[in-house]
Amino acid sequence: MLKKRIIFTLLYNDGFFMLSRNFRLQKVGNIQWLQKNYNFSRISFCIDELIILDVSRQERDIPKFCNCIKTLTEGCFIPIAAGGGIRTIEHAKSLLQSGADKVVLNSSIFSNLGLVQQIAQEFGRQSIVASVDAKRSDMGYTIWTNNGNIPQDSFLGNWSSNLANLPIGELYLNSMDRDGTGQGYDFGMLDHLPKSITVPLIIAGGAGKDQHLGEGLSDHRVDAVATAHLFNFVGDGLVKAREKLLSDKYNLPIWDVEFNKFKKLYN
Repeated sequence: MLKKRIIFTLLYNDGFFMLSRNFRLQKVGNIQWLQKNYNFSRISFCIDELIILDVSRQERDIPKFCNCIKTLTEGCFIPIAAGGGIRTIEHAKSLLQSGADKVVLNSSIFSNLGLVQQIAQEFGRQSIVASVDAKRSDMGYTIWTNNGNIPQDSFLGNWSSNLANLPIGELYLNSMDRDGTGQGYDFGMLDHLPKSITVPLIIAGGAGKDQHLGEGLSDHRVDAVATAHLFNFVGDGLVKAREKLLSDKYNLPIWDVEFNKFKKLYN
């Protein structure tokens, strides 16, 4: 059985890292604050992947974001995905050349399938994470794009039938209703996905403690759980969360020597 993963998501906005609650942003700290509280070269054995998203509401400064990725990836040996407002192949290339292993596409999946195909052809479909933001409604789950500002015509249940035709490596499914609430994942979203889905599924939105991560890992439809809750997992929070999940026998990779080494830093 394939191991499951814990993913930490960072939300970036013009040089600062943010908390998001139902897609409303709150500034937390800059790169120096993040490095002080989350030294990813040191705690990278407590997570399995890092996702960095540029959620800037104003015009994006791509070179500035790329420099941030370079800083965060220095000495960090876990896979890294980066995205946010990717509209051109050059933008995708700049993220990959800055240290990202994969790019995260959201709006382009609905508005520019040609770009998705182009990235897949040049870098392989495994380099693409399709990010979908869904909000509960009376009719099911509406899909929203452009930082959660524009609703799409189709619902999650209708759109998900297109998954087999998309050249993607993974699906990052985020609940806008649970985003930043710390109330746990919305597993109702998964009921609207086809049972035949073949790409790995990452569930996001709502995880605020290790119990929530465990609930996600327990679902057979979920391949990875993600959290973007900076405060709830600050300091040794990620270390303790993984330690608890491993002690509860969740199907996670075990980094024998290195994990024990880094754990001692917080004892």
